[in-house]
Amino acid sequence: MTGIGGGEVGARTARSRALAVLRVRSRALAVALLPAALAVVLFVGGPTGHLLGGGWDLVRWVVAAVAVVVLLLALGVGLVVVRARPAMSPTVPIPEESAPDLYRLVRDLAARLEVPAPSAIALTPDCDSWLEDRTHPAHGPPPRTDRPGEPKASRGAAPVRSRRTAEAPVLVIGSPFLWWMRVGELRAVLAPVVAGTELSVQPDIAAARRFVRGLDAAVAIASAPAGRRLPLRAVYAGLGWVARLLLRGCREHAAEMERGVAAAAAERAQVVDYGLRIVAQEQVGLAYAGWDRLLTRVALPAWRMGRWPSRLDAGVVAALTELSRRDRLAESFTSRLGERPACDLLEEPGSVDEAASLLAARLFHGGPAERGPDWSPVDWREYPDEVVDRKWRTDAARLHRVLDALGVRRASDSAADAHGPTLARILEHLSAPPSASSASSTPTASGPGGFPAGNPGSAPSDPSSAETAPAAPDEGAGPGTERGAALVAGLSAELAREERVAPAACTGPPPAAPAWDEGSLPLFPLEPPRTGRELLADHVTAMVCCAAMDTAGATPGLDWLDGPALLINGEKAADLAPRVLALVENGDPAPLRTWLIDSGIRLETPIRLV
Repeated sequence: MTGIGGGEVGARTARSRALAVLRVRSRALAVALLPAALAVVLFVGGPTGHLLGGGWDLVRWVVAAVAVVVLLLALGVGLVVVRARPAMSPTVPIPEESAPDLYRLVRDLAARLEVPAPSAIALTPDCDSWLEDRTHPAHGPPPRTDRPGEPKASRGAAPVRSRRTAEAPVLVIGSPFLWWMRVGELRAVLAPVVAGTELSVQPDIAAARRFVRGLDAAVAIASAPAGRRLPLRAVYAGLGWVARLLLRGCREHAAEMERGVAAAAAERAQVVDYGLRIVAQEQVGLAYAGWDRLLTRVALPAWRMGRWPSRLDAGVVAALTELSRRDRLAESFTSRLGERPACDLLEEPGSVDEAASLLAARLFHGGPAERGPDWSPVDWREYPDEVVDRKWRTDAARLHRVLDALGVRRASDSAADAHGPTLARILEHLSAPPSASSASSTPTASGPGGFPAGNPGSAPSDPSSAETAPAAPDEGAGPGTERGAALVAGLSAELAREERVAPAACTGPPPAAPAWDEGSLPLFPLEPPRTGRELLADHVTAMVCCAAMDTAGATPGLDWLDGPALLINGEKAADLAPRVLALVENGDPAPLRTWLIDSGIRLETPIRLV
């Protein structure tokens, strides 16, 4: 078989490195047994006429006591390593009855590669695919993938394996691949992954992987949050020290073992759709770019307000299709959309997409495992009204609350409308030069956390919230810097308060204990905190969009690549951002005022807030 010979080098490397990892385990066991062996020699030396005398009796009992302690410690460490629950990737399981065509594709691919078929298939809300061993006792038995009425011995395309051979791992597929890739492209992408099952079930490699995963889980247990009593903390500290020592001893061997497995799998996979795999890899990069922008620009605003888009994978298709229309380099990819998409291999792609979308919201943002009143799904058709409009009006309301707390009034308004939610109020405050009167509400001295000192509406009561507050705009940015700094401080404090009073359901435990650490959600945060300049620009933009919708007939929209969009006469207002930045950074309202007049947006009309 072509390519198999080239993969033998990688396979031999993987096996030799696996044996090296197992030798580390054997050496650790030998060190633990060494005091016991010495004690046996000392006790045998007495009856045989050697090592006589009172001094040797004391040595015997001291060594015996040390041997008992070491054996007990070794037994405890060994039990923790064996029984510790290794981290398991959060996935959406795909039973065979819900995707028979997908299982058939994977089994045919395994048969063509002459490797064991994966024991099950699961989806991950990310652009990656891998094999994962889930045969650890703490995870329970692996899911059964027999077809109804099919004898167990005939399952899959792999030959009958001996009892010493490990169970085949689970194939984890990135859900965006299923929706964006065509069936042939998915098969080409999965070929090198499925090819890795042969070495995954090799006894030495499987045992080495179990040992390394057990050590890693033991380190996680020893590093758990404090709260234990002093003797227990000492025991866990010792456990962590031993586990880390063993991990350092086998880290290099384990890395080389995995490289060997990957090299062997890649060589074996060359016999399957080699030319198509080159094209499919281009689709992998494209899918990753579209998925990243969809999460950060489109999904994140919804997650922040307790809504999660229920069709993220369908959204990535729309985003990448839009990218294909914009980018000349991607024009050739549009012709492939007429081919059968890989999601057709699922019986109910909509239900699977919804489950993967909920899991993505939990992993990238944090949230409960099930929908609820404060954590509900939103359809793409409802996204502009349910998310975009609500987001803008919420930000605009927050901005006006901060202005009220700062005591900002408009000289051109009557006393009754001095605090009215108008766009003119924002422009006048950010564009007017600092004066003696404004200096009292915008002091140059700063209190703890960078908030203006002496301002009762700016600084949060909780000092910890000040650590996450965005920084104020850079000094010397222009006339609007001083007043912008006060707004940034107030907005930061307001956001910190909202986070503290957010519904506790967003971090509540799921009905069933997951295989990953719930306390660390989100596992993959999407973006760093916004800077002060970005925070203020977002709120001013929201105010402009609200004024446009209430006074000029504009509508909220969705750009698949850029997120929330303002539509004026059905067209996206793409030239708004630089004008808002001129006001925020330089205190120059002229570009924004000109744009507002040209668009028919009235500054003096109060807007509707949430």
